[in-house]
Amino acid sequence: MPQFTFFAAMGVVIERRWHHRRVFELVRPGLDLEAEQRRRTAAGWRYRFERGDFYPDALPCLAALRAAGFRLGVAGNQPETAEAALAEAGVAADFVASSARWGVEKPDPAFFARVAEAAGLPPAEIAYVGDRLDNDVLPARRAGMQAVFLRRGPWGLAHAAWPQAAEADLRLNSLADLPRALAAAS
Repeated sequence: MPQFTFFAAMGVVIERRWHHRRVFELVRPGLDLEAEQRRRTAAGWRYRFERGDFYPDALPCLAALRAAGFRLGVAGNQPETAEAALAEAGVAADFVASSARWGVEKPDPAFFARVAEAAGLPPAEIAYVGDRLDNDVLPARRAGMQAVFLRRGPWGLAHAAWPQAAEADLRLNSLADLPRALAAAS
């Protein structure tokens, strides 16, 4: 399937506010995703991140935040294998966690409680950065965290037009702006 077709289908999923995995129902009806993942693993595929998979400002942002004394955590709706893949890619964080290992996905409030637990901080002392209003920003805000909306990627661009974007504590177009924004907010 051409990438453009897949990404157009992902756009439909985003606009309809469906779970991201529903894209497979559109592009390949009847696909058994778990069986396909097992087949790929048996064939030698492994989950990994390479430097080119990150936005150019992502790793420098983490380095700047660490240099400024912030504790860093990376947690998302990912398979457990993403945790080791991020470490192998050089993502330096105090904790890296996946929804698969935790057994709870965003936007469930229990996910954000796990973030606070892993960070060892009360929610009010956590800035949670995300590109989705429905999965990241609004649930983080309801959990008592400082909600940072990053307007980029397919969800960020689509969600920037939602009126709820105004509910974010901070709205950024680039992670390069995050260290300065957090310093100003403290």
